[in-house]
Amino acid sequence: MFATKPRLGVDLAVRAAGWKVRRAPVLGDCAYGDNTELRDKLHRNGLEYVSSVSPDTTVFCAATQFIAPQPRGGPGRHSSHPRPDRDPESIRQLIARLGESELQTVAFGDGPDGKPLESRFVFVRVGAAHHRRAHDGRGRWGNSEEIPPREERLIAEWPKDQPAPIDYWISNLPRSTQPERLARLARLRWKIELDYKQLKGELGLDHYEGRSWLG
Repeated sequence: MFATKPRLGVDLAVRAAGWKVRRAPVLGDCAYGDNTELRDKLHRNGLEYVSSVSPDTTVFCAATQFIAPQPRGGPGRHSSHPRPDRDPESIRQLIARLGESELQTVAFGDGPDGKPLESRFVFVRVGAAHHRRAHDGRGRWGNSEEIPPREERLIAEWPKDQPAPIDYWISNLPRSTQPERLARLARLRWKIELDYKQLKGELGLDHYEGRSWLG
């Protein structure tokens, strides 16, 4: 049965969660982070994640309230599902609206000279939105998914010399997680990709055939 690479990756992470090894947060690029269904699956299986997301990913800001509609008279079925008191917005719009008011300078690693590497980050609570649209193609709210969305943490890196953030991530780590750990995990994926590139180029991983008996 065909499955996309992101779905295969999440299935492997869920399977590995059943092994008798210490769990670690799952890191992923936008192919994983932009897919709310995949993030939901990780969360349902007790896995923490810090995934990159594109700036066009839509979210509800933390101030959004979900209010049940007032009952109205007349025949027919009436929805009692809570509805948001405002429209969702893209991550880019949300960060631009907040401006630099939420910025924190956080150390995310150690430099070659032993000094901490620092950058400016935004950490705000959000609720996922783009998987909650009705399936009628007109963006109307449906009845089956009208519940307040699960909270997540939006992370944005906004260096001092840049006019706007350069990277965005979304995470389900607990509220008590320190900003330094969130920033380190967000930035760690780049180190993993560099390690993988070196494994392919310097140790011959890209020439290894593991699919055959000889391999």
